[in-house]
Amino acid sequence: MSNTLSFEGWVCPAPLRDYPTIVMGHGGGGKLSAELVQHLFLPAFHNAALEQLGDAAVVQAGSARLAFSTDSFVVRPLFFPGGTIGDLAVNGTVNDLAMSGATPLFLSAGFILEEGMPLDQLGAIAASMGAAARQAGVALVTGDTKVVDRGHGDGVFINTSGVGLLPPGLTIGPHLARPGDVVIVSGPIGLHGIAILSVREGLEFGSAVESDTAPLNGLVAAMLARAEAIHALRDPTRGGVASTLNEIAAASRVGISINERALPVPGPVRAACELLGMDPLYVANEGKLVAIVAREAAEELLALMRAHPRGAMATIIGEVTADHPGVVVARTGIGGARVVDMQVGEQLPRIC
Repeated sequence: MSNTLSFEGWVCPAPLRDYPTIVMGHGGGGKLSAELVQHLFLPAFHNAALEQLGDAAVVQAGSARLAFSTDSFVVRPLFFPGGTIGDLAVNGTVNDLAMSGATPLFLSAGFILEEGMPLDQLGAIAASMGAAARQAGVALVTGDTKVVDRGHGDGVFINTSGVGLLPPGLTIGPHLARPGDVVIVSGPIGLHGIAILSVREGLEFGSAVESDTAPLNGLVAAMLARAEAIHALRDPTRGGVASTLNEIAAASRVGISINERALPVPGPVRAACELLGMDPLYVANEGKLVAIVAREAAEELLALMRAHPRGAMATIIGEVTADHPGVVVARTGIGGARVVDMQVGEQLPRIC
């Protein structure tokens, strides 16, 4: 008997997607997350703004075009090298707004607190959120607090939503990549995921690794000097650069080819991935962006990025092609090629 399973247009050699209950992989930013959105949430909430599937929805409010985003943060541990769940929550939503080209303005904050959480820890998290908001130039203007029973909340979960203002005529989105475009990443990848892993598992990798959590709206504002040449912006958080490029390739129906030798992978991240059998392309980032830009403006945009502190190590890593639409391919250091697919789940859950 064949083990090929077909339903709703899928053909799969194993029933990877046949889960009757939620599993951790549904929150990992990979195939299971994408299918949950495509086949459960989109049919239930059907509307044009939602179907853009960008990091932020673009909506019209009178004469203003707004970007609107929401995200929930369940990272474990709450404090990690380079940041806390608090500044991560602020930076994550600021960056989602910035990826549409919007200027982030206002955030909300919703706290789900676990009974028994020390108030000094909550105070430190709130202080880190306030500092991150001031650094990003946004205001936390509304919020909510709920408390759940002891043992049901891991201290605190945080939801942040944000609103930003889009310049007239600016359209940036994952569906706008086209053959000939260049792929740029704003700096070293994999730092956030390895920083979380190091404290969660008590591992040392020769030198300290800190999360790259940071606001990217200033970097994007600098890049918008050549706004007409920017086709797509994404921050490669859950699922890393690989998942981000797969999402863009699928949305634009193009292929993407990257050069593995060009990937800016820091030494400690590379060493950790080799030790643990992980691929740095799939490791989460919280202060980096991937830009798909017109080839003729790529060098100018690269210079604009490198002139900003958040993009000082920006690098061209590949190109968009008409070949193999919907597929990301990596050219290896020995002259071969491999398909960089989207993972089913995530290498490390509870990363943001």
